Amino acid sequence: MTGSLFTLTFAVAAPFWALMILAPRWSWTARVIGSPLIVLPVVVIYAVLVLPALGTVLPAVASPTLDSVRDLLGTDRGAAAAWAHMIGFDLFVGRWAWLDARERGIPALVVSSVLVLTILLGPLGLGTYLVVRARWPRPAATAARRLG
Repeated sequence: MTGSLFTLTFAVAAPFWALMILAPRWSWTARVIGSPLIVLPVVVIYAVLVLPALGTVLPAVASPTLDSVRDLLGTDRGAAAAWAHMIGFDLFVGRWAWLDARERGIPALVVSSVLVLTILLGPLGLGTYLVVRARWPRPAATAARRLG
């Protein structure tokens, strides 16, 4: 079952990535990606993997050491849970970047490139997006609406 959940994790996230990268201007993309619930399938997989092992997981994450984290991740369940954790957070960050980029008017080709980097190397994608977004300030009307 753990192997199936590992495989399923990216499979349930991939359609959302495909929408953001391959169909960024399609009206349905905005509707679908507009909901933070797109990460819910990955969260459920993570919960199925982690909750039964909470007695092992909590000590390793509450007081982490290199050895305890290595031992946790060195199991099939631990690796699959870590994968779900990464996929879930990468998708959430990708979603945020995609929405933020639309508000700022960042070209879709630029955003798509950053999203591919985010899928492959999450934190580097986020860092790249933070640099990119500095070149496109939020329009004044949008910023004023958020403050008001």
